[in-house]
Amino acid sequence: MAPQPANDVEIVQELKQAHKKIVDEVGKVIIGQHTIIDELLISLLSRGHCLLVGVPGLAKTLLISTVARVLDLKFSRIQFTPDLMPSDITGTEVIEEDKTTGRKAFKFVHGPVFANIVLADEINRTPPKTQSALLQAMQEHGVSAAGTTHKLEEPFFVLATQNPIEQEGTYPLPEAQLDRFMFNLWVDYPSAEEEEEIVRSTTSAQDAELSPILTGEQIIEWQALVRRVPVADNVARFAVKLARQTRPNSEEAPPYIRDWINWGAGPRASQYLVLGAKTRAILDGRPTPDIEDVKAVAKPVLRHRLVTNFNAEAEGVTTTDIVNKLIEGESK
Repeated sequence: MAPQPANDVEIVQELKQAHKKIVDEVGKVIIGQHTIIDELLISLLSRGHCLLVGVPGLAKTLLISTVARVLDLKFSRIQFTPDLMPSDITGTEVIEEDKTTGRKAFKFVHGPVFANIVLADEINRTPPKTQSALLQAMQEHGVSAAGTTHKLEEPFFVLATQNPIEQEGTYPLPEAQLDRFMFNLWVDYPSAEEEEEIVRSTTSAQDAELSPILTGEQIIEWQALVRRVPVADNVARFAVKLARQTRPNSEEAPPYIRDWINWGAGPRASQYLVLGAKTRAILDGRPTPDIEDVKAVAKPVLRHRLVTNFNAEAEGVTTTDIVNKLIEGESK
């Protein structure tokens, strides 16, 4: 494992200070949810995307828009509805007439996906045909139309929200699209103290003023830094082993995985476990990750990549329970 250059070590310390400033700025609007904020930043610096799951009223949309303001990025919100069409997301070609020559030509008009942070609000309320319009943008950071690929401006980050309790008239995301999300984040209820503070701050005339902390150029620089962070062989090996243990046909799989899981996580999970661990380490000011960093990002990386079978459903076992059991087994 090669040591980091001296300038990278300095940048890591700058990032640690910026991380604290970002959390403080977001905290002017969002009360609590510190873990979710950290995981959003980890995903952003890892060039990943996030799926936020939570009941209505937990400020998922406000959190995302606040993070976009603090990061000084172009923000776009798409409200997913049953009648939304793919072109409503990616854009469409229109006929444009040149008034001087009278000639007509097709021109591509950019859709709302052409932004730095795209909020796909209630993504499961639109049919799969429209959901899949995001696939190319999320994977290749581009949109193809009429034989031409239009590149999206970097950094590019998709945040999707989903309501877990209201499933009537919704379309569950296909596994291929779920796998494109680096993290699946569960937004929970605030504590009693946090809820009191939320009530006081949101029912007054006070309006928080936010200062942008990072520019798009700085984020791109730090995304490149994440890729340069060295990882010890035992840490990478642990991440791969953890992902492989979720596959029922793998030799490493414990007996309960074969009992409860139909399909486990693919290689993309191993990649995101390492990237998430690397980013978590440098946000904390450390030059390289350890096994605890991998364990810390295991739940948001793995729980939406496991497909449980009837046995697990009958016993009331969730994918989060299974990931917790895997981590506990590796801690012994």
